[in-house]
Amino acid sequence: MNDSVHVPVLLDEVVRALNVKPQGIYVDATYGRGGHARAILQQLGSSGRLIAMDRDPQAVAHARREFASEQRLHVHHASFAMLTSILEHEGVMGQVDGLLFDLGVSSPQLDQAARGFSFRTEGPLDMRMDTARGESAAQWLARASTEEIAQVLRDLGEERFARRIARTIVQARLQQSITTTTQLAQLVAAAVPTREPGQHPATRTFQAIRIHINRELEELDQALPQAFDSLAPSGRLAVISFHSLEDRRVKRFFAREARGADVPPGLPVRAAEMHARMRIVGKAIRASASEIARNPRARSATLRVAERIPERPHEAPA
Repeated sequence: MNDSVHVPVLLDEVVRALNVKPQGIYVDATYGRGGHARAILQQLGSSGRLIAMDRDPQAVAHARREFASEQRLHVHHASFAMLTSILEHEGVMGQVDGLLFDLGVSSPQLDQAARGFSFRTEGPLDMRMDTARGESAAQWLARASTEEIAQVLRDLGEERFARRIARTIVQARLQQSITTTTQLAQLVAAAVPTREPGQHPATRTFQAIRIHINRELEELDQALPQAFDSLAPSGRLAVISFHSLEDRRVKRFFAREARGADVPPGLPVRAAEMHARMRIVGKAIRASASEIARNPRARSATLRVAERIPERPHEAPA
């Protein structure tokens, strides 16, 4: 795999959204192959700082190789659910001017057959973003019950044939271990009675298993509050999501922080008394037709941006 072909989505929109200041402190919590990180560094001055994180060892190796002489960049091998501990280690908790999450699987992960993310090429059924730890997709499918598999496919893939696929997998593994991507894709294709136009029948199954294996939604739920707490006053949080399960969580988190305190409906409370901590910046941003033509992965991308509201003096904690 040639890393240079990786194209970051919504690149210009992300740089504008983060409102990069030359002397600021920024975090790329999902380095990938460094497209967004490089653009942020180009906007930073000599005393600016970028902290990059990724749970994928290959992404971390890429960052350390590509930016070996870059003193403004600090690289960490870590999930973004560990954001607070990383930023405390860096001594910047509560001082971050902008933070980016680019969620989901990266193009290099999809394109490398050995990673097991894609049903289009033969490879080991792995799907772990961090190959140094955790259970692979093959190991999980070897032990999970029909009910557990069906629930994952239904809840995380929105797969309407979830139980039928789960039964097929459990029956098939009695005859032979399911260890490759093409084995699984063929089982799903055989189990699904109808196909969505333009979509491989295994698309939703692979998405669901990947999200489950990597605990993607749980980690996002843990990371969003940590990201907010990391921000300096007027600091920006930008999140790119690629499917509704992620985007819904981001949208609800932003709305909750922008709304402030929960009060009973109809209670006469002034806006200032709600203690909203976040301001939503603009509407959700999606890729232009020209970007989608250049990079089809951008078709499903949604960028949401929010800004931390500076505390009023009388609101400061005691």
